[in-house]
Amino acid sequence: MAGPTLINSLKTATAALEAAGIPHLLGGGLGCWARGGPPSSNDVDLMLRAEDAERALSTLARTGMRTERPPEQWLFKAWDGDVLIDLIFEPAGVRITDQVLERGDELSVAGMYIRVMALDDIFVTKLLAIDEHSADYTSTLLIARALREQIDWLSLRQRTSSSPFAAAFFAIADGLGISTAPQRRLS
Repeated sequence: MAGPTLINSLKTATAALEAAGIPHLLGGGLGCWARGGPPSSNDVDLMLRAEDAERALSTLARTGMRTERPPEQWLFKAWDGDVLIDLIFEPAGVRITDQVLERGDELSVAGMYIRVMALDDIFVTKLLAIDEHSADYTSTLLIARALREQIDWLSLRQRTSSSPFAAAFFAIADGLGISTAPQRRLS
């Protein structure tokens, strides 16, 4: 289970964004945890459209959270005490659009209904964020092992085919029997 402090911050941020009418999805490790994946204790990743990012940051500031506009051009940050909440609007490989928001599912997360990013979209962002500076496959393999039946492996392979790091992930996942091997197309 995710820690109670992390869950309380998730609930505070989600309730504030919902009250302000800002569409968003829970993504990242907590989004995987909400679907039955391994516990996550790092941070809260909330996905939203770029046009809603400034308003979302202001909304969280009004709840008393400390906010920041980091130099990265794809997210804003807010702190609820020591808990980091990332407001992500341009994650690797997925532009947050109305279609991405609609693909999310409303799930019960610690007693509160929260829209959670589609698992395949979460995996695309995770796999396409891996590079030579962050080539650690531990969390993606743990998540894949726990949620393997929920993943559309063929689609995920296609959507991440441009990344040699994603190819390495599939080689490991295939070798461990976590993923389904690519299907040969019959002619």
